[in-house]
Amino acid sequence: LPPRARHPGPPDGGWGWMIVAGCFLVTICTRAVTRCISIFFVEFQAYFGQDYARTAWIHSIVDCATMLCAPLGSLISNHVSCQVGIMLGGLLASAGLILGSFATSLEHLYLSLGVLTGLGFALCYSPAIAMVGKYFNKRKALAYGIAMSGSGIGTFILAPVVQLLIEQFSWRGALLILGGFVLNLCVCGALMRPIALKEDRKTAPEFLEQDYVPKAQKRDLKQTSVCSPLIKAWSHECLCYCSWKEYDFLLMPGFMVLAVSVLFMAYGCSPLFVYLVPYALSVGVSHHQAAFLMSILGVIDIVGNITFGWLTDRRCLKKHRHFCYLFAVGMDGLCCLFLPVLQNFPLLVPFSFTFGYFDGAYVTLIPVVTADVVGTSSLSSALGVVYFLHAIPYLVSPPVAGWLVDTTGSYTASFLLCGFSMIFSSMLLCFARLAKKIKRTHLRSLTNDTGTKQHIWTNGAIAYSVTAELDLKDVEFLAADTNSYSNR
Repeated sequence: LPPRARHPGPPDGGWGWMIVAGCFLVTICTRAVTRCISIFFVEFQAYFGQDYARTAWIHSIVDCATMLCAPLGSLISNHVSCQVGIMLGGLLASAGLILGSFATSLEHLYLSLGVLTGLGFALCYSPAIAMVGKYFNKRKALAYGIAMSGSGIGTFILAPVVQLLIEQFSWRGALLILGGFVLNLCVCGALMRPIALKEDRKTAPEFLEQDYVPKAQKRDLKQTSVCSPLIKAWSHECLCYCSWKEYDFLLMPGFMVLAVSVLFMAYGCSPLFVYLVPYALSVGVSHHQAAFLMSILGVIDIVGNITFGWLTDRRCLKKHRHFCYLFAVGMDGLCCLFLPVLQNFPLLVPFSFTFGYFDGAYVTLIPVVTADVVGTSSLSSALGVVYFLHAIPYLVSPPVAGWLVDTTGSYTASFLLCGFSMIFSSMLLCFARLAKKIKRTHLRSLTNDTGTKQHIWTNGAIAYSVTAELDLKDVEFLAADTNSYSNR
């Protein structure tokens, strides 16, 4: 491949809109297809004669594998190619759906439809989302809103189509056709043209340049990334340094709080997509109306994606993306709390509207908030970790909810647990944000009270001098200490 030009910053347009289109198709083929697996729930349960908990493991394993292997998708994208990773993921996901159509037991579905398809989705999802963040800055939230709306549009279109396919060709034929549809991920991967930004360039420490890089390569070191795919002449120390620089954001307090919040949010959101159709059927809603509820949820998801993305790009809200994100998560939690009292189709329709809108809103803001915390250069690795954290809640929550349904004979306990989990996730982020603001205000007031002034030395160090009387010895000591620090 010819050498890529290094851009001073994200172009905010141009080929970036093709990247958005590719990510849009990726979200249709991954997240929308995963949501539509819930339509197969009743068919699997009736065909294999199993209870709610065991049947729910299929959807859990798909989601868990998708999120658990997200760092692997980021790794392949960073060190090989985003295009190769997405194409390989498309082949694996399609193979899993096709093999699932020949399943003779739930265990067979666990491995094919669960593990293999989930692994394929993982190789596609986080790299495609990270590519959007590399091409956009000023209109990042809008770009993500359009790209992530593929999940809603796909659900709106696929939900009734999948129900029709099941009626015409049985669940086996429907899975076979979905397997062919998911092969479009290979086309999406071809659109992902890589881009090199100046902020992505990471130069090696001087001791690595002197000791571990051959002389023939030293003249090209400034134009070469430390994290090049091959790292032929580099030692173990350089590889460790490279890996650490990719994941040093893990120790950031802001990212730690976001990670814990994501765990509770993921636990709360997953069971609803599994049990909305079975719950609707249990209260007397027809099969077509239950599938239509998923379609409503999907199309309103689109509205939430785009409108929230556009709104949070406005100057008045751009600084408050965190609060917009936690507000959307909290509203989805409230929707789950009210769901057990909605026991007919006219009442479930407003629920699908509200839950779908705020689901699209916070899904759009996950990569935006992550980028605000860790920066664009670490976005791919950070998104891999964030989606990895979804894995355990996605694996555990649907079977736990199914066990509660089997034990209590109703969906009330399951939906209440989901609602409280999402509300706690929102409150945790809110309290952390307020604590950070209070601490910053306290430090600012303390600085103003003591008359502290900030000085930037020529070597980049920051020192603080207090406007108080200092004797000559203190001044000489401070100067000597500063000179020694500069020499070091």
